[in-house]
Amino acid sequence: MSHPRSVLERLGGTLAAIEDGILISVLTAMIGLAGTQILLRNLWDTSIGWGDPLLRVTVMWVGLLGAMAASRDDNHITIDLVSRFLEGRAESVTRIITGLFSSIVCMVLAWHGMRFVLFEREDQAIAFASVPAWMCELIIPVAFGIMALRFLTGVLAQLVPAARGEP
Repeated sequence: MSHPRSVLERLGGTLAAIEDGILISVLTAMIGLAGTQILLRNLWDTSIGWGDPLLRVTVMWVGLLGAMAASRDDNHITIDLVSRFLEGRAESVTRIITGLFSSIVCMVLAWHGMRFVLFEREDQAIAFASVPAWMCELIIPVAFGIMALRFLTGVLAQLVPAARGEP
C-alpha cells in the first residue's frame, strides 16, 4: 500500500504537468495566431475575422494560468519588505498573515469572477465566432479559486511548524 503523502505528491505532480501543458498549449496557439494575423495583414491585406478577439482571450488565459503556476511554485510577486527584517517566529507569523490575506483576496476575486461569468451567461454575449463570452471568462473564477486554495494550503503548512515553535 502506498504512503498517502506519496500519492498526494504524485497527484500534485500530475496536476502541475496538466496545468503546464495547458499553459504551453494556449501560449503556443496565441503566438501562432498572432504570427498568422501579422502575415495575413502584411502579405495579403486580410486577416482572420475572429483572430483579434481570440487573441485578447488567450492573453487573459495565459496571464491567469501563469499566475496559477507562479502561486503553485511560490514564485509569485510578493511585497515582503517587513519579512526581510524579521527572523524566526515573527517571520513565520508574518508569512501566515500575508498568506491568509492573499487567500482571502483570491477568494473574493473568485466569487465576483463567478458572478461576472453568470451575468455574461445570462446576457448571452458572444466573444468571437459564436463562442459565448462566459466560456472564455471561466478562467477568472477557476484561476483565482485555485490560487486561493494554494495560498490557504501554504498557510496551513506553515501553521504546524509555527505551533511547534519551529521557524
